[in-house]
Amino acid sequence: MDGSKIRGLSGGVNQSGVRNHNERLLLSMLQRHGAMPGIDLARHSGLSPQTVSVILRKLEKDGLLRRGDPIRGKVGKPSMPMALNPDGVFSFGLKIGRRSADLVLIDFMGVIRHELNKTYSYPIPDTVFEFLQEGLDTIASRMSEDDRRRLCGIGIAAPFELWKWHDLVGAPSEEFQAWQHINIAQDVTRFSDLPVSIVNDATAACRAEHLFGRGNEFRDYAHFFIGSFAGGGIVLNNTVFEGNQGNAGALGSLRSTGPLGESRQLVDVASLHLLEGRLIEAGLNPEVLWRHPQDWSTLTRYVDPWIGETAQELAKAALSVCSVIDFEAILIDGSFPEDVRTELVERVQRYLVNQDTRGLIPPQIVQGHVGEKARSIGAASTPIFNLFLLNTNAGLSAN
Repeated sequence: MDGSKIRGLSGGVNQSGVRNHNERLLLSMLQRHGAMPGIDLARHSGLSPQTVSVILRKLEKDGLLRRGDPIRGKVGKPSMPMALNPDGVFSFGLKIGRRSADLVLIDFMGVIRHELNKTYSYPIPDTVFEFLQEGLDTIASRMSEDDRRRLCGIGIAAPFELWKWHDLVGAPSEEFQAWQHINIAQDVTRFSDLPVSIVNDATAACRAEHLFGRGNEFRDYAHFFIGSFAGGGIVLNNTVFEGNQGNAGALGSLRSTGPLGESRQLVDVASLHLLEGRLIEAGLNPEVLWRHPQDWSTLTRYVDPWIGETAQELAKAALSVCSVIDFEAILIDGSFPEDVRTELVERVQRYLVNQDTRGLIPPQIVQGHVGEKARSIGAASTPIFNLFLLNTNAGLSAN
């Protein structure tokens, strides 16, 4: 492998320049609501029909939009709905996880076109970067030349201050501490010219749910993602809010109480590493938790009590975040099978009924949709969001 396929990639899809506000607005509306005719886009956006028509023609010429089938049966000419072109933009996404790294290529609609996975005992920098470099080259070799020209970037989802977690993942401290002195984006430039976006892994999961899951049903909500470690994200005004330092929605750090009354964090009482530990204590191989496709049907004896304890903690955490912002909903997702997610959400709903909600408006508790691949999909969607979609919170994260 010589890296020649990825070294020459520099985001040609964006050669026409950064998309302006009105272009982003229309692209965001189509991304959120699906295909719409120009007249409807004009009515909902407040732009004139002439302005919308000019922008749509430009976006279609750039390959970002495509025409749908004419809508007939109304007075006048048939209306022509416009939709995002799935082949208009492609982006890579890397998730750096506790036990595995996932690399995906997604299209403009968030559909995974290519996917690679690597498992390990713990994430060491050399291992992760080697996987990324080889993976980028492998996937690029499977793409057509035109598709490679439509690559817009690489998104990388990693836990906040990854190097502080060596005590939980079992990695030798000296090797794991190397993350503290690494600039991930800068290291990637050694073998790729594509723009690199770094995002918190739980924030990435939130973005995936917001763009491609049930997030379009709500304006303001909190998102809990239960992986090896519990995390979260928040959405304000229809946009994922990252905060001044990119660490907004660090819901895994919410305070909780341990069995002896000691102060704990949510990550200590509502994470999958706790279930993993119980399997190890029982003499079972915990790798079953990370196998694909996921099937935990043989682990009911251990999974069921974990669901109960996790649901109680999430019910309390949901009210805690709503005491700061009156979120209309709390979305819950994670790296587990769909039946486990369904049961977890149902139990949170039941536990919430018995919580003290004085002074609060209890939120809806909603099951997420994207699932175990949310962090890698969210990572890949970050360059797309940065270049083509509207950030309605622009200015709120300025230092």
